[in-house]
Amino acid sequence: MLDHKSQAITEDEAALYDRQIRLWGLDAQKRLRASSVLVCGLCGLGAEVTKNLVLAGVKSITLMDHQNVTELDVVANFLAPSDSVGSNIAEASVVRAQNLNPMVQVTALTEDLATQPDTFFSTFDVVVITRCSDKDLLIKINDVCRSNNSLFYAGGVHGLFGYMFADLNQHNYIEEQKETTEVEVNGEKQKVEGVKMNKKSESFVSLSAGLEVDWTNNKYASRLKRISSGYFIMQVLLEFYALHKRMPAPSSREADRFELLTVKHALLTKMEVPQEKLNDQFADLVFGQVSPVCAIVGGEVAAEVIKAVSKKDLPH
Repeated sequence: MLDHKSQAITEDEAALYDRQIRLWGLDAQKRLRASSVLVCGLCGLGAEVTKNLVLAGVKSITLMDHQNVTELDVVANFLAPSDSVGSNIAEASVVRAQNLNPMVQVTALTEDLATQPDTFFSTFDVVVITRCSDKDLLIKINDVCRSNNSLFYAGGVHGLFGYMFADLNQHNYIEEQKETTEVEVNGEKQKVEGVKMNKKSESFVSLSAGLEVDWTNNKYASRLKRISSGYFIMQVLLEFYALHKRMPAPSSREADRFELLTVKHALLTKMEVPQEKLNDQFADLVFGQVSPVCAIVGGEVAAEVIKAVSKKDLPH
């Protein structure tokens, strides 16, 4: 979708985004100013992603969440005022998000992500889901985004653990490469450094493919030692949600810790992955929303969105 869009930068926008334009160029900023983003889930992570994308200067951002603000939310989500407890969290987050950058259109939707038709997602260039651990729903939305050629991101923060998944389908981008050329000046040869722009392309896999890796296959078994244990923590958390329709809660820490270890043992056995690949200590660290972790993961998610939309450099 983004390949067919462009938007001129006004003088006011050029002044506001001057520092960014110097960093990633005018064309990249134009692409950002033409992009529409959907952020589903206004938890601490969703708030961080929203803040960074609004400041970057996208065209519009839609905040979607059917849940109401809780006492925990006003601690984790700095966009929701402390007096908004009981009101819809997407609507409560609009004013502060809008105040960050009046040039970005910020709107709210109070509907449930799970009830949206496939056509709903086709209206956005970027879909970011930050408060959903329903694996089947995430896979369904990812497949819809792939068919629409929309950029898809999913992430979560659970205690001291955070993760992000990105599917950009077939992504084309520009990579800068320094090069040195030799020129002759007044009869003397001199070396001049310059920058060469290389067009590149990268293929991304779907979420279903990323989750359904056959670790008994020699191709992947040989890579197992290099795979982060975070991949398996994510798998355990998604399986925990599939079984209980909720995430581990601080109020039931001991019972949930035992259940996390039970899920881990069953899941790694099913995958034929050694149990020692994931240390049992992870089960103590995945409770609640830790604001600094939300800030770190949210910064990374937003940075990857900006790179993908601007088509500058290889996304991770």
